[in-house]
Amino acid sequence: MNLNIYWIIAAIGLSLLTLLFLLYFWNKGRTQLKNARLEVEKILTDARKRAGEKKRESELEAKEKWVHAKLQFEQDTEKRRREIQEEEEKFRQKELNLNRKNEYITEKGEELEEAERSLTAKERAMKTKEEHYTRLIEEENQKLERISGLTQDQAKQKLMSNLESEARLESLQMIKNIRDKAKETADREAKRIIITAIQRCAADHSAEATISIVSLPGEEMKGRIIGKEGRNIRSFETLTGTDVIIDETPDAVTLSSFDPFRREIARIALEKLIADGRIHPARIEEIVKKTEVEMEQYILETGEETVVDVGIPGIHSELLKLLGRLKYRTSFGQNVLMHSKEVALLAGLMAGELGLDIRMAKRAGLLHDIGKAVDHAMEGGHADIGAQLAERYGEPPIVINAIAAHHEDVDPISPIVPLIDASDAISGARPGARRETFEAYIQRLSQLEEIADSFKGVKNSYAIQAGREVRVIVEPDSLTDTQASDIAVQVAKRIQDELKYPGQIKVTVIREQRTVEYAK
Repeated sequence: MNLNIYWIIAAIGLSLLTLLFLLYFWNKGRTQLKNARLEVEKILTDARKRAGEKKRESELEAKEKWVHAKLQFEQDTEKRRREIQEEEEKFRQKELNLNRKNEYITEKGEELEEAERSLTAKERAMKTKEEHYTRLIEEENQKLERISGLTQDQAKQKLMSNLESEARLESLQMIKNIRDKAKETADREAKRIIITAIQRCAADHSAEATISIVSLPGEEMKGRIIGKEGRNIRSFETLTGTDVIIDETPDAVTLSSFDPFRREIARIALEKLIADGRIHPARIEEIVKKTEVEMEQYILETGEETVVDVGIPGIHSELLKLLGRLKYRTSFGQNVLMHSKEVALLAGLMAGELGLDIRMAKRAGLLHDIGKAVDHAMEGGHADIGAQLAERYGEPPIVINAIAAHHEDVDPISPIVPLIDASDAISGARPGARRETFEAYIQRLSQLEEIADSFKGVKNSYAIQAGREVRVIVEPDSLTDTQASDIAVQVAKRIQDELKYPGQIKVTVIREQRTVEYAK
């Protein structure tokens, strides 16, 4: 019984405790709800307040913009009004000027009318005087015709003939004096520039033949080069494009070819085969191909070294290869690469003396004979071929024109172009620089004498000093000194136009009058 009472009391206590907890949490929930409502009302109040402030700020900003726009509009309107007033003032000023000009033109028109009336009167008076003088001249002419026995036309013709002869002689003498003075000054200055350039440029020359000699370690190597039934030598000649000459020369063979580049490949390849000792067609083909690759790289390096030596970088790699090939090309026995370097240096030095573009002159000088690297494989002259190559690889127009015009085939477009022509002539005219065949030498002398003999009044002509001078003897009775001087000029001009030659040719005209008497 007591146990049941305890359980009931415990149950009642637990129920009261539960009720207390429920009342506590309900009261706490009401408090939190109240606080949340207060917080919401506060947030709403703040939001309304901020919205009001934003509204006022927006209204103020809009008002400021309106005021600013109004002020700007008023300023623009004022500015435009002032501009209109200025334009109106200019128009008024122009109108005043036009009115003044109209008044001035009116006054001048009146003056011109008065001057025209005066000139008309003077013209009538002059016409009257002219008629009077014409009658007097006719009367005087008739008197002169009676006195001289010549008609007026005959007298005019005789007078004109005399005046023409005198004027021609005087003009020839004047031209001779002017030419002599200009030539003296120009020659002195040109010699100074050229001598300065030559003194500062000392390029080497080399005269190469069409053969190369390869040394052998012993006579038995000749048989190995020939091979069984000549198969080695035939293979070598076919692959290199050269002729292998094996004769009685001890411990040596000769390579012959008109292509120096191919001959150099053959020489290097043969030396490699001799050093290797294995000589048979397959090995020959391998060595020749390897040598060709090495030579291509070598000529590129040679071209690069050349442009560095001359001081003109920026040339296309294909042109550098062609420059390298010029090392194995000769012209009249002169190495073309050395000749091109010398022309570049001479042209650069002379361009510096004359105040021209030194780099452009050097560039044109170095590339002026670039066509000779491939002229055996392409149709046309080396000047045209070189100009096409230079244009293909992006060279400047002045360089292209200099290449095409350095033999005077086209007109120059720059003062640099004649410098290249002069430098080319200087390089080729140096003693020992070039060889000339006997037939070409005789032909050049004959052409010089034929040109001199073709002029009227020439008695004899002689090409002397290895074709560096032409002596022309004229008839003293048929030509005057002035006419003899004119012949010298014409002979020199024809030689310059018709012949190709290195350096310069002196033309000397001799007019000698001799009187011989004998005392008996």
